[in-house]
Amino acid sequence: MKNPQISQMAQILLLGLLVLLVGCQSEEGGVVDTAVSTPQPSPSPTVEATAEPTAEPTPLPTPAPTVVPMPEADVPFYLGLDLSYVNEMDDCGAIYLENGQSRDAYELFSDHGANLVRARLWHNPDWTDYSTLPDVTKTFLRAKEAGMATLLSIHYSDNWADPGKQQIPAAWADLTEAELPDTLYQYTYDVLSELYAQGVLPNFVQIGNETNAGLVKWVDGLDWPRDAQLFNAGIRAVRDIAAETNTHPQIVLHVAQPENASWWFREAAQHGITDFDVIGLSYYPQWSQLSPVDVGAFTTYLRQTFGKDVMIVETAYPWTFDAVDETADNILNQGIRGYGISPAGQRQFLVDLSQSLISNGGLGVVYWEPAWVSTQCTTRWGQDRTGKMPPFLTSKTATNCTKALNFSATHTYTQPS
Repeated sequence: MKNPQISQMAQILLLGLLVLLVGCQSEEGGVVDTAVSTPQPSPSPTVEATAEPTAEPTPLPTPAPTVVPMPEADVPFYLGLDLSYVNEMDDCGAIYLENGQSRDAYELFSDHGANLVRARLWHNPDWTDYSTLPDVTKTFLRAKEAGMATLLSIHYSDNWADPGKQQIPAAWADLTEAELPDTLYQYTYDVLSELYAQGVLPNFVQIGNETNAGLVKWVDGLDWPRDAQLFNAGIRAVRDIAAETNTHPQIVLHVAQPENASWWFREAAQHGITDFDVIGLSYYPQWSQLSPVDVGAFTTYLRQTFGKDVMIVETAYPWTFDAVDETADNILNQGIRGYGISPAGQRQFLVDLSQSLISNGGLGVVYWEPAWVSTQCTTRWGQDRTGKMPPFLTSKTATNCTKALNFSATHTYTQPS
């Protein structure tokens, strides 16, 4: 019988994923508004599990189920956050306060239970100075200094990559299809080599972002013979760096919404994409038919079917629908049954999702952009926290921050025996 309590790190949870950035007060008594110069585009409709993603059915057999043992008690459960915007927030004047004292965002989250930072990487964006390789290096240095593991999400694009678009970087626009795999391999290798040289080789490397429709293409839709070459080129680059540096970064493949995971990873395996470690999922309940408990049960199914760990690499839940004085709309505009649109509802959603993953052998849960708030900075979409995925703080919510912090510091998660 294993210890019924998960590690101390997990006990602090929810940033403990829910740190709502304690105190969250500006020096005038309100929460600091911070801006964001890049929005998350509205996600594409979820692809139904019954949808045929290829022009013709694949005759290859479905991989045989694999029994995967539960992780040992001392294997960490990752309580993660995507902090890709924090460097920009700092430059825009955001101040994160705890008990009236200014805090470094990374140290603040780490102190309250977070143990993993995720960051995105764009190839060569000409519209922002952030999410570039120097910016990611800075992010990972700050995360390392705060004692947290890291996950690199390589978009292989100059802009947002998601189920609806995976645009080829401008620098690769004139390459032939035959040249793309080697180019993607070399780019991945060079990125990881540079991060290793800076002492921040990530613990996890995500090959593409929400790659339901493949990656690095001008058109939507999977083309498995083509896309498999690109996925495997990126995978090979990670394995080569690992061998040369005697390190062990884990490889993540990422699709949006759990409903798409079964058919996607089955067809990926049928086309030779097998040498990876983690099934990464975006789980936004507004666009899913699954409850947090359902996601846990589905985690067991994925682990046993494909023999891989499972991590929720993006999730979010709103605590309010009230808008602040800015020009962007909320992306999340509805809740789900059983979870109120309130700090308590947001907290309970994250607790239930995390416990569900823990109970089913999941590897972790990553909240998307908890520190992305509004500032006076202006973006091409207006003056706002464009995209409006619910953070753990915003203006007029300072009193909620302490409640969330107290909860995350006292909640205990149980580990299956």
